[in-house]
Amino acid sequence: MPTRRRPVTAEQARRIAVRAQQLDGSARGVLETVRRLGFLQIDPIAAVAPAHRLVLWSRLGPHDTGELDRLLWAKRKLFEWNAFVWPIESLPLIRALMRRYRRANTTARERWVRDFLEQNAGFRRYVLRELERRGPLLGRELEDRTGRGRLGHRWWGNRQVGLMLEMLHRRGQLAVVGRRTGQRLWDLAERWYPETETIPVREAERILAEQRFRALGVRLEKGEWHAHPDVSDAPVPERVTLLSPFDRLVHDRDRAEALFGFRYRLEMYVPPAKREYGYYVLPLLVGDRLVGRAEPRFDRKSRTLELLGAWGDTSRLDEALAELAAFLRAQLV
Repeated sequence: MPTRRRPVTAEQARRIAVRAQQLDGSARGVLETVRRLGFLQIDPIAAVAPAHRLVLWSRLGPHDTGELDRLLWAKRKLFEWNAFVWPIESLPLIRALMRRYRRANTTARERWVRDFLEQNAGFRRYVLRELERRGPLLGRELEDRTGRGRLGHRWWGNRQVGLMLEMLHRRGQLAVVGRRTGQRLWDLAERWYPETETIPVREAERILAEQRFRALGVRLEKGEWHAHPDVSDAPVPERVTLLSPFDRLVHDRDRAEALFGFRYRLEMYVPPAKREYGYYVLPLLVGDRLVGRAEPRFDRKSRTLELLGAWGDTSRLDEALAELAAFLRAQLV
């Protein structure tokens, strides 16, 4: 059945969105926060902190940063798939998506993946055999056996091992089972993932869509905001924090602009001379309003947090920066 929803004003929608994303101070613990959000996006850019850790800090403030790793690799209450961290309860749903990837043959990209795997069947068998025999392994501990010219891929470079690992991972044959010096450790999925029920793909997609709606709180339909019935529109405390560019409150830039009247774009790939603000600028949230933006930079060698620039209403920025410095165990300069 479709989710019940109710039309709300823009003011209510802002409060609901902030509450749904647990940016109202209600977040309690890493595991519960990930469960409520549905997932955490992983991104390699870490001008301040890795995106998934910054998302947790925005909700929990300074906390035990080792808990996320323990939940992933020791307690196995969370798992990593397709550049996201998911609650283990979502594994049956994700396995349905894995099956869909194995069957997909519609788009040009999907056909390219199928052709790559067929043309490199021996390489695929080698990867699976080596992981079964020696795993877990880092990608660099496997040979590139594509047997064809180097492609110089934007992400994978001249080695196709990473590309093969990603394909087999997305299709559910390999799992990320840890990190070593920041690099992913790979193993056979059957040795890492627990047994789960089988859920049809369409049902899994419906459940995941419902979870996303609950986590976002509101959506815009034909110019009208509609709220999820389970999220309160009560006033939001005047809490202040900075947001990751990948935070779900601002991830959909058009939605964020419609909801908060705040135009936000990540300018990492914009030439410096053409940037309106900066390389890695974070929105500043106060209560249920996006009021400004700031560009902090964390120097890991000196363990200092420097403010490169700030825009808009930054009257409470110092509070957010002090909390961020405490989280990073850095000196604010």
